[in-house]
Amino acid sequence: MLEINKVHKFFGGLKAVHNASMKVEMGSITGLIGPNGAGKTTLFNTIAGLYDPDKGNIILNNEDISFLKPHELFAKGVLRTFQIAHEFSTLTVLENLMMVPPNQFGEKLSYALLSNAKVKQQEEEIRQKAIEVINFLNLSHLTQELAGNLSGGQKKLLELGRTMMVDPQIVLLDEVGAGVNRTLLNEITDAILRLNKEKNYTFFVIEHDMGLIEKICDPVIVMAEGSVLFKGNFNEVKNNDTVIEAYLGKGINNKN
Repeated sequence: MLEINKVHKFFGGLKAVHNASMKVEMGSITGLIGPNGAGKTTLFNTIAGLYDPDKGNIILNNEDISFLKPHELFAKGVLRTFQIAHEFSTLTVLENLMMVPPNQFGEKLSYALLSNAKVKQQEEEIRQKAIEVINFLNLSHLTQELAGNLSGGQKKLLELGRTMMVDPQIVLLDEVGAGVNRTLLNEITDAILRLNKEKNYTFFVIEHDMGLIEKICDPVIVMAEGSVLFKGNFNEVKNNDTVIEAYLGKGINNKN
């Protein structure tokens, strides 16, 4: 589904991403790990259109998306979450989800003035979709809660729910486990696995929590110093001497 071909991203003399090539297969949950400064987030930002690659290209379903902007990628089903959740804090959980679908009739003055019935019908369809998402994520008790009042883990679940509102082609998850307590992390993990198995969502996951990577990701890609170091299943990765050395000799089992 997603191919990264010899991508480079420079910031002055810094080679943040250097000749990186990898593939994410349709229907997979592919992990991306590496020491701090390995280039993982820069690569995600380049895939998501926040940066243009300096060299190389990015292909989605045989289409070159290398220089598309985030809103153009959103329209093609490329969605990205962030380590720090980006919720609308003064809107409810339900309203946050209802904001996501593009091209809503109510956003257009002509429809709002002349086609009120169509506006209401579409709004009700979006509301029902949002309620389905809320129920899927076991957030029904928070439907009318302001998003700004949610815990860190609940905000991560809400971000995941926002991707579900548009049935994405691929979801880029950036440190979904960061700052989340173990109970909510288990809920997030279960939701990702269910979306993958029941709805065939494709995920590309940056994560430092090796327990989460082991539970959900196959394959796992390791980056170091801007380049791809190794690719394999979790057991192959954690027992690879080159990978262990990249983690400063500590081994990835101790990297959280």
